[in-house]
Amino acid sequence: MAFDGLFTRKMVESLQPLVSGRIHKINQPENDTIIIVVRQNRKNHQLLLSIHPNFARLHLTEKKYDNPFEPPMFARVFRKHLEGGFIQAIRQVDNDRRVEIDVMSKDEIGDTIHRTVILEIMGKHSNLILVNENRKIIEGFKHLTPNTNQYRTVMPGFEYEAPPTQNKYNPFEYRGEAILRFIDFNAGRIDRQLLQTFEGFSPLITKEITARRQFMTAQTLPEAFDEVLAEIDQTPHPIFHKNHETGKEDFYFMDLEQFYDDKVEFDSLHQLLDRFYEARGERERVKQRANDLVKLVHQLLQKNQNKLSKLIDEQEGTENKEQQQLFGELITANIYQLKTGDKSLTTVNYYTGENVTIPLDPTRSPSDNAQYYYKQYNRLKTRARELKHQIQLTKSNIAYFENIEQQLAHITVNEIDDIREELAEQGFIKQRKQHKKKKNQPIQLQTFISSDGDTIYVGKNNKQNDYLTNKLAKKSQLWFHTKDIPGSHVVIMSDAPSMQTIEEAAMIAAYFSKAGQSGQIPVDYTEIKHVHKPSGAKPGFVTYDNQKTLYATPDYDKIKSLEQKAKQP
Repeated sequence: MAFDGLFTRKMVESLQPLVSGRIHKINQPENDTIIIVVRQNRKNHQLLLSIHPNFARLHLTEKKYDNPFEPPMFARVFRKHLEGGFIQAIRQVDNDRRVEIDVMSKDEIGDTIHRTVILEIMGKHSNLILVNENRKIIEGFKHLTPNTNQYRTVMPGFEYEAPPTQNKYNPFEYRGEAILRFIDFNAGRIDRQLLQTFEGFSPLITKEITARRQFMTAQTLPEAFDEVLAEIDQTPHPIFHKNHETGKEDFYFMDLEQFYDDKVEFDSLHQLLDRFYEARGERERVKQRANDLVKLVHQLLQKNQNKLSKLIDEQEGTENKEQQQLFGELITANIYQLKTGDKSLTTVNYYTGENVTIPLDPTRSPSDNAQYYYKQYNRLKTRARELKHQIQLTKSNIAYFENIEQQLAHITVNEIDDIREELAEQGFIKQRKQHKKKKNQPIQLQTFISSDGDTIYVGKNNKQNDYLTNKLAKKSQLWFHTKDIPGSHVVIMSDAPSMQTIEEAAMIAAYFSKAGQSGQIPVDYTEIKHVHKPSGAKPGFVTYDNQKTLYATPDYDKIKSLEQKAKQP
C-alpha cells in the first residue's frame, strides 16, 4: 500500500499538535498494536502504532479497542518508562519510514529521564523499539540476535542501530535538472529508476510522476518531478482511490492522476487510515478465526457438486427402465413359442408396430427371462425414484453451502460462531464444546438508514435471515433478495417506502450477495406476506412470489454512509 516515506512525512506533520502532550495511558489491544493515549488541550488522543506485517502504520484513531485483562509484557515496559511523560518531539528520520517520538518522564525515584520510541515501518520486518537517552535499547517488540540477523542486533542492552539503508537520496534535496544525473533514458522504466534512486518513494508515486507527462524526456521529467513534490509540500488532501476495472485500491494524501476512476475524500489522514484499515483489519481477523470454516464449506460444496454430477449420470442410466418392462411384456406375450436355450426373441412391438429383438439368457426358462426384465424394471424404477430424491437433496445442499460461502465473505468476528453452530446443528461438522451462552441473547442485525430516514435491516447469516423474515418484519413490509444468487435477506421497516429507499435497499441486497463485486445485479423484492418458508427447509431458505425485479450496482461508499447514518445517536 501507499504508506511510503512521503506519506510518513505528511503523517508526522499532522501529529505535531501532540508535542508537549502528556502520555495518559498505554494499551496493547492486539499482538502487533500499541495505543498511546495522549492528553492534549483537555482532550484524549489515541495514537496507534502498528507493526502488522501488512498494515504497519501510525495515526490517530477514533476506534474503540478491547484491551486484554492482563497487559502483555511489552505494554508493561512501555507503561513503566512512558506513562505520565510528556512528548517532546515527533520526527521522521530523513525521508524514510522511520518515526521517532521523544518522551521526557520521571523514574521511580522522581529523576527526569528521556526515552525515545522508534517505529520502523518495513512490512514484515516492522519493529517498535524503546531506547534511552544514550540510544541503548530498553526493549524491542521483535528481538534480533546476531544468529538471526547479520546486520544488527535488537536486544535489551545493545546500542540501537538503524536498519541498513540502500544508499538512496533524499528527493527534497534535488529539484529540476539535478535529478537527470540519476536517470538513464536509454534503459527505460523511468518509474523504476526513480524508485531505486530516491528514499521514501513507492511505486505509486513514481508512476504518478511518469503519468503527469505523455512522454518522459530530459525536459518533461524534471517538470513532472517538481510538480509532484510541490503538491507534497501543500496541505494534505487525503483521498481513497479505487479502480473498479482492476479492483486495486490505494490511499494517498494528494489527488492522483493515473488510473483511478473512483475517489473518496476525507477530512484528515487519520480518518482516511481509520476507514481504510478498519475493513481490512476486520477481514484479517475473520480470516484467522474462520479459515478452517471457509476451507470446510468449500470442501463440502465441491463434494456435493461432484456428487450431483455422478447422480445425474446414474439417473441417465435409469431412463431405459420402460424398455425393460416392455421386454418383459413381449416375452410373456410370446412365451408359447419360446423354449429354454433360446438366445433371443424377435417379435413385433405392439406399441409401435416395429420389430424388436430381445436378448435372452439361454440357461433360463422363458418365464424366468420375463421375470428378469420385470425385476430390472422395478429395480430401475425404485432407483430412479431414489435418485430423484438424492438429486433434490444434493441441489439443496449446494444452494445451502453457496449461501454459507457468501455469508462468510461478509461476517464479522462475532458472527463466526453462529455459522459454526448452525453447521453443527445441520450435522455437517461436530459440535464444539462451548461456554454457556446467555439465554435469550438478542439477535443483532446490521442496520442502515436510507436517505429518506427509513430503517433497513440485513441478515448476515441464516439465523438472522430467519429471524428478520419470519419474526421481525411485518406482512406489509418489503423483502429483498438477489435473483437466483446466494445472498442476504433485506427488509425495509416501513409500510410505504419511497422509490429511492427501495433502490437503496436493492443496492444493499446486491452488495451482500455472491455477486457483490459485479454490476447490474438482479434483485427481487416483494411483500413479506408473499415470502414462505417450506416445512423442513434448511435455515435461511424461503420461497416467494408476486415479486418485482430491480437491477442494482453496489456503491460501497454510499452503503457505508447509510450504515454510519444508522450509528449516529
